[in-house]
Amino acid sequence: EIAAFLREHRAIVLKPLYMFGGEGVEKLSSDSPRAAAQIADYLATQPEPVVAQRFLPEVVEGDTRILLVDGTPVGALRRVPQQDSIRSNLHSGGDARKGVLSPRMRDICAAIGPELKKRGLLFVGIDIIGDYLTEINVTSPTCLQEINAHDGVQLERGVWDAIETKKESSG
Repeated sequence: EIAAFLREHRAIVLKPLYMFGGEGVEKLSSDSPRAAAQIADYLATQPEPVVAQRFLPEVVEGDTRILLVDGTPVGALRRVPQQDSIRSNLHSGGDARKGVLSPRMRDICAAIGPELKKRGLLFVGIDIIGDYLTEINVTSPTCLQEINAHDGVQLERGVWDAIETKKESSG
């Protein structure tokens, strides 16, 4: 399935589902004579399920991590990869810059926010590259401190307020 996906899209990114910080993220190109072997090698070394995504060239300009509290966006951070890298995660050497929510990003948040809230996902980080949602992170929605530093805010207060409100309403 991954080989067929690679043939269809010509360049893809493989990511271990349960990893973080850009660890295990690899780009594959269909014009590589070793593409089939690279897929086999990758799968042989990954104990976790793997996600295959179409490669988005806009990643060289970075991605945007958006934090949502109870389904509402509260802050954003632009993460720019080092030169010659596709990993913009700060843990992988990405550069943190002030994030700005574009109209498309706001549309994405509006589309998924109610479902996140419905599922009780109180604190979520999403990643957007170009016009595409590439990840919904519910286990380690990082970048709160970096957003605080760039925007002069204290987002943790809103997170704790939401937790307290949820706790009070659940009895």
